[in-house]
Amino acid sequence: MNIRTLSTQIYQTILSGKLDSRFDTISDPQERAFAKKLIFTALRKQTFIKKVIGRYSSKQLPQKLTIEQIALILGATEILYLNTPEYAVVSTYVDIAKQLGNKYAGGFVNAVLRKICQDKDSIRQASNVPFFSKNFRRLLQNDYTTKQIAAIEKYAALEPPLDITVKSNPEQWAQTLDAKLLPNNSVRLYSAGAVYTLEGYTDGAWWVQDFASSLAVKALGNIQEKNVLDLCAAPGGKTAQLINAGAHVTAVDISENRLQKLRENLNRLNFKAENIICSDAVTYLQNSNQTFDVIMLDAPCSATGTLRRHPEIVHTKTIDDVTQSVIVQKQILDVAASHIKKGGTLLYSVCSLAKAEGEKQIADFISAHNDFKIVPITLSSLFGNYTVPEIITPEGFVRCLPSILGSEGGMDGFFIAKLQKE
Repeated sequence: MNIRTLSTQIYQTILSGKLDSRFDTISDPQERAFAKKLIFTALRKQTFIKKVIGRYSSKQLPQKLTIEQIALILGATEILYLNTPEYAVVSTYVDIAKQLGNKYAGGFVNAVLRKICQDKDSIRQASNVPFFSKNFRRLLQNDYTTKQIAAIEKYAALEPPLDITVKSNPEQWAQTLDAKLLPNNSVRLYSAGAVYTLEGYTDGAWWVQDFASSLAVKALGNIQEKNVLDLCAAPGGKTAQLINAGAHVTAVDISENRLQKLRENLNRLNFKAENIICSDAVTYLQNSNQTFDVIMLDAPCSATGTLRRHPEIVHTKTIDDVTQSVIVQKQILDVAASHIKKGGTLLYSVCSLAKAEGEKQIADFISAHNDFKIVPITLSSLFGNYTVPEIITPEGFVRCLPSILGSEGGMDGFFIAKLQKE
């Protein structure tokens, strides 16, 4: 199948809420790289491109796009951002629209793409190129100021660097990989290429993990010989951190496929968990009498904080997704509370920008469980002598935003709270 036809179909699947796995079926590395570049550029520019198309069409493109409208967006992306020869783009996407859409689709795509070709220089000069959809912007307006949203949007729209967590010697690995050492000892690569080709990968010296995600285990402090329950553990970045810090880890996740990835990661790293269990968190806890020194809950969430790597999120996630996630998180938190030893720690995290899943969720939990208290997380526990401004909230939570460390490549949106059972 033609790579652009396949890309059009993958794009439609991604917008339906699924990250399409057919990238892995593209055997040619150059074609796979092109498809990813095309699709993720289009996702980051979709809100703006829909506005551009609206100038040349009698009606605005809807929230749910048809396949021929997706072909039009991908064609516009190539013209405006990938510098593909115009004649090739127009003819190719007209054919795709005819093949996958209705009989009138080809004419519509042809007319609009030709007008974009004529005006491409002025379109490229636009100073305001929005990334967020109206629905996503509305989601953020519940929690952030206009200025904060603008900063989040600016840095979230950029292609993110690659962060890795190393077993040891972060300074040495930063030098070996020609990378930047971040304040938390993550090693950041700005042009990594294929991960498995990097030095140290096959030897199990490190694993991929975003800066923000790596802070959760760091917030625990010394966990040597502690019994830790890692809930919703896959694909295992935090599990690896826990084991590397000397904890005895039971890893639980609902997805066997994701657990298989966790096992593969741990095997490559030469790490071993005490137990790896396939179960949803609530069912596992309800059927267990065991208590733990630490329960780490990286809870199911709306995943809005991962929008740098998954730009489709700004087109697919709504306030309803946040509301549904809050319900699930509360269920797990309530059950987990009784499985923590007295004096033990509950470490809660979500890769969400929504405060309903973070700050407000924990405030509700503390109100309902007077045997728990908030343990403020300190900058020194995360970064030693370094300072990362604005990352610790007045309550002592960690609130990561893509705009923090923006000039150095930013980070995922993330929330972390540390609680102690009294």
